[in-house]
Amino acid sequence: MIVGGAFYFIYNQLANNDKLDWQKFIVLFQKNQSVLGITFILILSILNRYFEILKWHNLVQYIHKINVAEATKQVLAALTAGLFTPNGVGEYAGKALYFEKKDTKKVVFLNLICNGIQMVLTVIFGIFGLLYFNTQYAVITPQTVAVVFGIILLLFIVLFSVKKIKIKGYSIEKLNYKINEIPKSIHQKNIFLGICRYIVFSHQYYFLFLAFDVDLPYLTLIATISSVYFLASSLPTFQFLDFAVKGSVAVYFFGILGVNEWIVIFISTLMWFLNVVLPVIIGSYYVLNFKSNSIHKSESLSEINLTTKE
Repeated sequence: MIVGGAFYFIYNQLANNDKLDWQKFIVLFQKNQSVLGITFILILSILNRYFEILKWHNLVQYIHKINVAEATKQVLAALTAGLFTPNGVGEYAGKALYFEKKDTKKVVFLNLICNGIQMVLTVIFGIFGLLYFNTQYAVITPQTVAVVFGIILLLFIVLFSVKKIKIKGYSIEKLNYKINEIPKSIHQKNIFLGICRYIVFSHQYYFLFLAFDVDLPYLTLIATISSVYFLASSLPTFQFLDFAVKGSVAVYFFGILGVNEWIVIFISTLMWFLNVVLPVIIGSYYVLNFKSNSIHKSESLSEINLTTKE
C-alpha cells in the first residue's frame, strides 16, 4: 500500500500538472544537453541523500551500532513511508520499525534531532538570505523586519522563562537534558554534515538555474534560494506536494528577479524528482522487503527450538 500510494502520487503530480510545459523543457534540454552536466547534477543528488544517511548513521550510534548500508536502508525506506504523510511524519514511524519496541522513543527523538538541525540551518541561512535579498529589492519594509525579529526574540524569552512548564510530561528543561546526554562529538558531526547537505542541495538548485540560462549574480541567486527554502520549509505540507509549495514560493521570489515562471516550476519539479522521487524508488525496494526486528527474532527463536529438538 505504501509503495503503491507513493508511485500514484508521483505519477499524478508529474502527469496532471498544467504548468509543466514538457515541449519547452525538451527544446531547452536538447539545446543545453551535456553528459557531464547531467552526471554532475545526479552526483549532487546522491551526495544530498548520502549526507542525510551519514547524519542518521552518526546519530543512531548513540543507541545502536549499525553500518552505513543499514542506515541507507532505514533512511530510504522511511522517506518512502513518509511521502504522503503531513511534514513526513511517517518517516519517524518508518525508522522506528527497524528497532526494538523499547527503543521507539529514542529513535523518534534522534530522528527529531536529525531533522531539527537541518531545519535550524535552513532558518539561519534563510534569514541571512532574506535580509540580503531585501537589501537588493526591498520586499519587506525595515519596520516589518524589526517587528518580526521582535516577535522571534519575545518567543525565545518566553520559551526559556517557562522551561519548567510541562506539556504531556515534556518540558524544555527535560528536552535540553536529553539533548545534552548525547556526546558533543555526535552533535558536532551532525551539524557539519547538515551544513554539507545544505551547501549541496542549495548549489544543485543554483546549477540548475544556470543550466536553464538564468544569468544572475551568484549572491543574488543563492540568497533567493535560501529565502525560498526558509519560507517553504516553514509551511506545513506533504512530501509529495513539496515541489508545489517550494515552486509557488519560488515563483514569487524569482518573479521579482524577472525569471520566467515555467523555468522556476520546472527547476522546482526537477529538484523534487531528483531528491525525493529517485530515493523513493530505491526506498520502495526496502519497504517491499521489510522485516521487523520482531519477525527476525521469532524466526531466530524457531530455528533455536528446532535445533534443540533435533
